[in-house]
Amino acid sequence: MKKIIFLLSVLCLIKVCAYSQILKPVTWSYAAKKTGPNTATVFIKANIDQGWHLYSQFVKEGGPVKTTFTFPSSVAYVLIGSTAEPKAVSKYESTFKMNVSYFEKSAIFQQKLKLKGKSATVKGSIEFMVCNDKQCLPPEQIDFSILVN
Repeated sequence: MKKIIFLLSVLCLIKVCAYSQILKPVTWSYAAKKTGPNTATVFIKANIDQGWHLYSQFVKEGGPVKTTFTFPSSVAYVLIGSTAEPKAVSKYESTFKMNVSYFEKSAIFQQKLKLKGKSATVKGSIEFMVCNDKQCLPPEQIDFSILVN
């Protein structure tokens, strides 16, 4: 009898673990390109799973968490302007009772830099939120580091 209860417990645990996978609908990749002797552009790409969307940097207050790029001060470079983003889809979402801007499938963000030397390591973080038709995931923050040669 103890063996049967043990086996049933193990089977239930396996079933629960199989359904409790962590969702990661956005994967990030990074690249940099020198655009002049002392200028460069950093490219930050979001690959978004089918059915999910990533919110723009320009979402109004009261809506979802907007995508935010943070670059700490550096002695190796200076940011030129703010992080650029592609044209976003703008649509009314009843969840937030407002029009929101978001990206589907992929989005490439760009940050221009003025280098103070021949190369630099650009460090920063991204805070973002993703939703699909059924749920929104809690905001997530990830750190990145990109070598500019």
